[in-house]
Amino acid sequence: MYRYEDIRTIHLEVTQNCQAACPMCDRNCNGEGVNPHIKLDELTLKDCEKIFSPKFIRQLNTMYMCGNLGDPIVARDTLEIFRYFRKHNSQMWLSMNTNAGARDETWWANLAEIFGRMGSVIFSVDGLSDTNHLYRQGVVWDNVERSMDAFIEAGGRARWDFLIFEHNQHQVEEAKALSEQKGFEKFTAKKTGRFITNDSKKKESHQAVDKKGKETTELKKPDVKYQNKAIQKQDVIIKKYGSMDSYYDDAPIVCKVKKENSLFITAEGLAMPCCWTAGRMYKWWNKDPYVEQIWEHIDIAGGKDAINAKKGLREVFDTGIFDTIQRSWKYESCSLGKLKVCAMKCGAEFDPYAEQFR
Repeated sequence: MYRYEDIRTIHLEVTQNCQAACPMCDRNCNGEGVNPHIKLDELTLKDCEKIFSPKFIRQLNTMYMCGNLGDPIVARDTLEIFRYFRKHNSQMWLSMNTNAGARDETWWANLAEIFGRMGSVIFSVDGLSDTNHLYRQGVVWDNVERSMDAFIEAGGRARWDFLIFEHNQHQVEEAKALSEQKGFEKFTAKKTGRFITNDSKKKESHQAVDKKGKETTELKKPDVKYQNKAIQKQDVIIKKYGSMDSYYDDAPIVCKVKKENSLFITAEGLAMPCCWTAGRMYKWWNKDPYVEQIWEHIDIAGGKDAINAKKGLREVFDTGIFDTIQRSWKYESCSLGKLKVCAMKCGAEFDPYAEQFR
């Protein structure tokens, strides 16, 4: 698939901790309790110094923090880890995705200084003062605005990503205007793929709950003009192949991370090709997380210890895990070993992720 020397982008999940409880996030059970399969792991500066040598960092073009399960702003060593990468590669691009609901002005100003002009923060803010918290449960709007302002006023380059739901679709233009007023370089109204389920069925709404299990907001699809086009494309795929599962069996894989020479490191320190393969490891609705297909590839590589980059990143490549994943794409069907998550996320004809930005 690729070699250690080929890697040019690191996607780093620095923590499994987060102050928010977004109901469509695998970190928590629909907004209620924390996913029982995770241990709230977090990478330290010392861990990153073990995983990423100065020589390896010098070969990179990009490092960005965006977790499956946590937000970088709550991790203890986020600034120090970014400083470590910047120290050993002054020209690489640094980036971070965040809900922006934590840290004081000094922290954000320090982040802006580390990034300089070769980095940016993507603020994942889905509404305004009266709506952002409906999906970003637990995120306080005043904290969000303070973070935005502190980072941008300190010279930081910022983007605003806005997930569109029915409850906030009327605020897209107002939010865009606010982003321009505050000095954001880009505003993206994202057509969320969250209404396409993990088994690729369509759904009209999603009932959120709070930490006590009490129903909060019913999250609904926006109007058609703001919907992810993959929702409509499903009907075409099903007509052509008979079912989504049949499509996954046949779909050629156009691997995004292979093209980018990108590698994902989890908060446990595990090296995986991407956030999607890693994201299959701990689905909260599985009583036994090991029912997921990805564990077969981890076991073939020698188990979690074998792909633990804290014990040596180069050695993870020697396990062959990336090659076994790539070889699976040639199998006749997912039931015979083709890795289904690869077909779901990188199948040639159906791409809800890419459609978010179109």
